Amino acid sequence: MAERSTAAVDVADNSGDTSLTAQADQSTADGVAKNRERDTDSDEAQESPRTDGSGKTSTPELHSGHKLARRYRLEECVTRLDGFSSWRAVDEKLRRAVGVHILPADHPRARSVLAAARSSALLGDPRFVQVLDAVEENDVVYVVHEWLPDATELTTLLASGPLEPYDAYQMVSQVTAAMAAAHREGLAHLRLNPNAVLRASTGQWRIRGLAVNAALRGISSDTPQRTDTEAIGALLYAALTQRWPYENDAYGLSGLPKDIGLIAPDQVRAGVHRGLSELAMRALANDGATASRHESPCTTPEELVKAIGEMPRIRPPEPAFTAPPEYQRTTYQQGSYGRQAPGAAQPIAPPPPPLQSRTGKALKWAVSALLIAALGLGSWQLADALMDQGGASDDPTKTQNNEGGDKNKNRPAPKPLAIKGSEEYVAKGEAQHAADVGKTYDGDASTGWRTNSYLDGPKMVIKPGVGIVYDLGSEQQVSAASLSLRYGGDHTTVELYATDSLGSAVPLSSMKKLGDTTTSGTSAKVTVDKPLKSRYVLVWLTALPYSGADPSNFSDPGYKQAITEVKFTG
Repeated sequence: MAERSTAAVDVADNSGDTSLTAQADQSTADGVAKNRERDTDSDEAQESPRTDGSGKTSTPELHSGHKLARRYRLEECVTRLDGFSSWRAVDEKLRRAVGVHILPADHPRARSVLAAARSSALLGDPRFVQVLDAVEENDVVYVVHEWLPDATELTTLLASGPLEPYDAYQMVSQVTAAMAAAHREGLAHLRLNPNAVLRASTGQWRIRGLAVNAALRGISSDTPQRTDTEAIGALLYAALTQRWPYENDAYGLSGLPKDIGLIAPDQVRAGVHRGLSELAMRALANDGATASRHESPCTTPEELVKAIGEMPRIRPPEPAFTAPPEYQRTTYQQGSYGRQAPGAAQPIAPPPPPLQSRTGKALKWAVSALLIAALGLGSWQLADALMDQGGASDDPTKTQNNEGGDKNKNRPAPKPLAIKGSEEYVAKGEAQHAADVGKTYDGDASTGWRTNSYLDGPKMVIKPGVGIVYDLGSEQQVSAASLSLRYGGDHTTVELYATDSLGSAVPLSSMKKLGDTTTSGTSAKVTVDKPLKSRYVLVWLTALPYSGADPSNFSDPGYKQAITEVKFTG
């Protein structure tokens, strides 16, 4: 049987308590109003002033109505254990619900909790429940995070049965991609369980407690990537079978029968998707999958992302067709109004009489006069054009102009330029989504590179701009760049620069500006006034439109933009 990481089975930390199999109806809240975070046992959910043995630290004496920083008003204590407490609170400044973890500043884990919260906040990935504040003040350390009243825990979803294959595929795809992004930044979860995974009302899956939940409980791992990968495998296993893939019951789910080892999900429940079943086994059985299947194990979220990408995409189920109600004739339609009697011949309407009155005759004369005037004017313009053409043949200056026009007509049409490589250009601060730059020229308009969401706009304030440098392979004469954008609105500004290298080494002030354009639509074209030869071209965004939340693109509301396709012509 494969090695089991402590975080995946959710056992107790090094305090010596019993294993945390997470009884389904007790415990903490980390961002869901209706469903408290059922992430601890009933004994852990009770007040416990003890620490991990390094000294005694009592939970700060707090109560409903207490305010932190004259801003966060505590409403309800949802967890009190091991020297810290978790609360549902109200941010009176922004008038929104938030969650707050509180522990004494002299708590043995206070420093690690602060460090974990601040690192998680810097990630800024909308797939995680965001840390909003992490402060040490008045001998208290507190961490403020999002509160998601419209989200539902995976534990609650599984209470009614396993997920459909499409929902399970979406869950594991989004959770794995999010954890891969976190590990690239050096962050691990270590308590990734059904209580930490939420599905928003939009269908987007989100993860709460990144780094912070483990720090609060003193959990660590020598192999954090393997620990989180096995936890993802356990989530998928539970989603497919409604069973926990270990012998102990946990999170309201029954464990596997004792002494039979780990068996594949499609052997636990009939009708389980074969590809997802194998994926769960590859993540769980890290010392090798079942002998009959020969798939290599996945030991990191990145490997699991690659394995998911190699699977055939699972499509959503077809919507159930409901037959429209039988057509009923109305009383008006059933009546005889406007309908001829059966068998009766319909009379032919006589043509209207000719205009014989005095007014009719005047109207005919007026129309005739207009027609004659129009014919005369057309003849005069035709004769004038013929005379101008004859005179032009004798004018050497006009002959030269015509020759110039012929040259313009014979100029070759612009040709598309192939893109050989790309890299995000970072002028200040952190990169946006550097791993996605290649999706801007993959020929798929449904993929692309996106910026972060900003509070100020349309003109960017905290950065001079964001963009991508493209490598054309060799020096090419660039005449234009065409962009397909994801978000319309007022407004997007695009600038084009020629640079000397691929990357951010060359400052913007040393580049040659080729052109710029501003658009309120979802496409933009930058035309180069004086075509210039360059191998490297920077597409630079300096103003972004405002757009609402975009769950399919994992994007929060704000001033933002996404580039789905870029094409250069020369």
